[in-house]
Amino acid sequence: MDFNKFLRYFTPKDPSFYPLFEKDALNLIKTAEVLKLLLSTEDIEQQETYIKQIKDLEKIGDDFTHTIFDQLNKSFITPFDREDIQQFTSNIDDVVDTINGVAQRIRLYKPKTYIPVYLEFAEIIYLAAKEIEFSVNLLTDPSGNNEKITQSCIKINTLENKADELYHMGISMLFENEKDPFELIKKKEILETLEKAVDKAEDVSDAIKTILVKMA
Repeated sequence: MDFNKFLRYFTPKDPSFYPLFEKDALNLIKTAEVLKLLLSTEDIEQQETYIKQIKDLEKIGDDFTHTIFDQLNKSFITPFDREDIQQFTSNIDDVVDTINGVAQRIRLYKPKTYIPVYLEFAEIIYLAAKEIEFSVNLLTDPSGNNEKITQSCIKINTLENKADELYHMGISMLFENEKDPFELIKKKEILETLEKAVDKAEDVSDAIKTILVKMA
């Protein structure tokens, strides 16, 4: 057992991190929920309402990130390695930022219509967010919950694989059906940003798996 692991084992963990992790994950779920609503309507006024909500949630996510980093600087003993907390927190923030990126592109480009795979992507992002939240809630005991967390991470990987297939399907649909080159460019960039959000969710899963390995 290396010294840092030895120290963590015999020193009380700072409990203040866990509520922050859990609230950060819940904010991610809420952001994903609003993304589903945004991609369920082509009404401009409704879109603007949801875009504003996502931006507000993105700011809340930034606040959580800054609070966690501040707590890292103040804490002598942390529940996991500092770099892993920083990576894990940054990755959650990246997912929320990328969802906001989707919303801002919709506001900027104003596509005339959505392609069907957009909403399917939103559902995948939401399901990945739910798995992230599930895993985060189990991080109070990574060793005891190792199997459950591992299975949740596998589900996120499966969702990412599904998103890859969906992306290729969406690209094919775009080039086959969209005759307006400007609309094609707009819709393609929105699609790419949706796929990026799923990739960022998998990055969270990878960070959680790193924590599991180190805490084993």
